[in-house]
Amino acid sequence: MQKALIIIGIAIAIVGVFWPWLSSLPLGRLPGDIVIRREGFTFYLPITTMIIVSLVLSLILWLFRQ
Repeated sequence: MQKALIIIGIAIAIVGVFWPWLSSLPLGRLPGDIVIRREGFTFYLPITTMIIVSLVLSLILWLFRQ
C-alpha cells in the first residue's frame, strides 16, 4: 500500500509539472465526446477521451508488470 501511494504521489507531481503542455492537448474536445449545452445547464460526456486514457493507462500498467 505504501509503495502504491508513493507512486500515485509521484505521478500527480509529474502531471503538475507538465500541466502547461498537457492542457494544450485536445483531450476532452475529441470527436465522440458529447457536449449538450442548454440555458443554465451543460452536460459533458467525454466517451472518446475516456477510451483513450483507459488504453494508455492499461498499456503503462501492462509494461510495469512485465
